[in-house]
Amino acid sequence: MKKICVGILGLGTVGSGVVNLLDEQRDLIKRRLGVEVCVSRIADRSVFTKKKAARGVSPENMGTDFEAVIDAPEVHVIAELIGGTDDARRHILRAIERKKPVVTANKAVLAVHGEEIFAAAEKAGCPLGFEASVAGGIPIVRNLREAFAADRIERLAGILNGTCNYILSCMTEMGADFGETLKSAQELGYAEADPAFDIDGVDASHKIAILANLAYGTPVDVEEYHTEGIRHITSVDIDIAKELGYRIKLVAMAQEREGKLDIRVHPMMLPESHPLSQVGGVYNAVAVSGVNAGPQVFIGKGAGSEATASAVVGDIIEVARWLKNGGDSRIPAAAFLPDQRARLDILAPREITTRFYVRFAALDKPGVLSRISGVFGEHDISLETVVQKGRADEDGYARLVLLTHKATEENMQNALEEISRLDVVQPTYALVRVESDGMAFM
Repeated sequence: MKKICVGILGLGTVGSGVVNLLDEQRDLIKRRLGVEVCVSRIADRSVFTKKKAARGVSPENMGTDFEAVIDAPEVHVIAELIGGTDDARRHILRAIERKKPVVTANKAVLAVHGEEIFAAAEKAGCPLGFEASVAGGIPIVRNLREAFAADRIERLAGILNGTCNYILSCMTEMGADFGETLKSAQELGYAEADPAFDIDGVDASHKIAILANLAYGTPVDVEEYHTEGIRHITSVDIDIAKELGYRIKLVAMAQEREGKLDIRVHPMMLPESHPLSQVGGVYNAVAVSGVNAGPQVFIGKGAGSEATASAVVGDIIEVARWLKNGGDSRIPAAAFLPDQRARLDILAPREITTRFYVRFAALDKPGVLSRISGVFGEHDISLETVVQKGRADEDGYARLVLLTHKATEENMQNALEEISRLDVVQPTYALVRVESDGMAFM
């Protein structure tokens, strides 16, 4: 095999980056691999407006027929870069049915249809590369599938969405509020016109589902665990967190607890000494703690054309090497052999145990604190710190900030529901979970 031909599905930001990178690094890739890797066909919904982005590909090999690219006999590898779920699933499965390896950057299709796709790849004996689906240029998928193969993963935690990290970093460093920071992110191209997928935690939820699947050998249903975004985070809570020695980050985490999978996505107060708290801007980070390897932190660009294209092309080269060697030594797509995977029950949100930060507006008069703390006590919640921030406003309400010891989510929610009905507090409150496992990654 003297040349390996790639079919590109989708010529958006990532697709264009992949085409350009394969063209720019053609000689380097050939030196590393021993054969040439080139793009032979491209399909895109609006391909004729994007021909300038397809360097090295003749116009007659560009069109809008995705199936024609998949079925083309000269195409050896399919790079699915269209995004979404339904169409992407159909194209990926069609390629696998034709025993063509697939490389994808699509976290949504893997989070929602991963089990079907993994099973199809195993049945067909085809490699499936998806390094770019999580954390862009950070090689976390390859590390979980290969480098940690002999280790048991104790815990995963990550900053997996650059949009949210940029917003929270700006709020922390410049004192800006959420709305103006989101607008800035959109103007700079860090956030979509409709940012819900990012700021509501869905993007990070898809990514941690993929990582947990690889780390623990279990199917993960994104509908079964708690996902929470950052819309409710205010500059007030950012500033108070800083005063208390914490930073607020959107954290996606997963760990096995007593035979169940504790997986969730939500804002979290991390100690300033925690490595994830120091990751700023649009960067991503993944912290992995293995029983034998110990704690490790991977930091890098989590999105963007260049970083994501680099991950996609890395997978293409890996697949090309497999093809060149006659299809030997294939790593299972989901890291575990199919018959060795077992479904772990997801820990119900109400069962989760952690520390909490709570902020109330409470009347500044004797007896109020004892009433509030009494309710917490009735729900088996012990208070670690209680601080009144500033003087009361003209209506007599002052900011009351509490940090708790570990408590269950169910007990906390029940306590807050009861406290919000007291006549000495305003019914709205702020709640942020607090890192409760010490310096697990230090």
